[in-house]
Amino acid sequence: MTLFNQSPTLIDMSQSLGSATQPKRSLWHDRNFLTMWTGQAFSQFGVQITELAIPVLAVLMLHATEWEVGVLGAAQFAAFLIVGLPAGAWIDRMRKRHVMIVADAVRAVALGMLPVLAFFGVLEIWHMIAVALVMGIATVFFDVSYQSIIPSLVKPTQISEANGKLESTQQLAGLAGPAAGGWLVGVLAAPVAILITVGSYVASFIALLFTRDHEQPHAVEDRRPLITEIGEGLRWVFGNPLLRRIVGTTGVANFFGSIATTLFPLFVLRELGLSPAMLGVVFSLSAVGGLLGAIATPRIVARIGEARAIPVSAIAFCVAPFFLPVISLVPDLAFPLLVAQGFVMSFTVLLYNITQVSFRQRITPPRLLGRMNASIRFVVWGVMPIAALIAGGLGTWIGVVPTLWIAAAGELLACLFVVIGPFWAMRELPDAEHAERA
Repeated sequence: MTLFNQSPTLIDMSQSLGSATQPKRSLWHDRNFLTMWTGQAFSQFGVQITELAIPVLAVLMLHATEWEVGVLGAAQFAAFLIVGLPAGAWIDRMRKRHVMIVADAVRAVALGMLPVLAFFGVLEIWHMIAVALVMGIATVFFDVSYQSIIPSLVKPTQISEANGKLESTQQLAGLAGPAAGGWLVGVLAAPVAILITVGSYVASFIALLFTRDHEQPHAVEDRRPLITEIGEGLRWVFGNPLLRRIVGTTGVANFFGSIATTLFPLFVLRELGLSPAMLGVVFSLSAVGGLLGAIATPRIVARIGEARAIPVSAIAFCVAPFFLPVISLVPDLAFPLLVAQGFVMSFTVLLYNITQVSFRQRITPPRLLGRMNASIRFVVWGVMPIAALIAGGLGTWIGVVPTLWIAAAGELLACLFVVIGPFWAMRELPDAEHAERA
């Protein structure tokens, strides 16, 4: 579950845009991958519904304050800061598919508590915070495993296609899910809409049960102390100068972006007075940018180069946040400007994510995949609970709109890590053999 996610966060999702040129069999013929893909399609659709239902439930039904909204946002991502690093080392010791199965079960049960409590009329904001904490822990384990499992499901030459299909599915879910969520919230109420997401986690759970992987767990005798394995993952990430710059941009962008994202429901539902249905339409139309970004990325990379696509996309998504506070100056144009801002963010974030995550996964040895993803997420997601609390505090102290101006100004700092550096002088990012010399 991603609470209050107005546009894609700079975290990850796709895979190698491909240096391999040899012919390969399409994954449309791989029944095993299609099984997993189907489960994730249901899950992504459900998540999109909940991303609308959760803020409506908190802001409109429970009348949460700015500070309570900030605490709720922090609760969702706190696990990445607290258990993110050891989770990577633990996951590298386990079968990743099994971890994902358990995580789906935990998320379904935890999220299912919200509509039950609402049905009995006892739901309070602290219940939502507690559920967010539990789901955050499960999501840490699910997402790090999800980022690392593809190489054990498909052939190396099919990794790009696999992640491209998964990413496109997420964007398609972003088109239909929020609009459906807006309708469900308006007709059936937010707690009932949340039940749809519970069902989607169950669908993902069942699909993963029928998925087969060829991952072999590490032998017990090969394991080293946990702190040593965590350190190895951190050294791999921060020892590579290109990865360091990417993590810098992603982390700073996520920090200031999370300030804006946390207050976004309050801004739209209270400050601008849009209805939940209109908010759902904004989400859906914004997701068109993500879908087009996923489709256009190979063409853009072919034209300007894989390395240059990173600073180009970073410049765009670091400027786009200024749209939000500007909207407060022209509220009559709120709807089209919100859609335009979401479209630009979705498109450019997808271009950035597909490119940089492809590079990360391509150069990382399989034994380090879990720790690499966990180390990066510890930084780029670990800043998000801190940002959410700051958003709640600033929103209470100086107001929602002034806080959005601060967040937009901060976003400009994020792109400097990749704009000032070696990316412009390169066309293609190095492969595994040459990465350490980058």
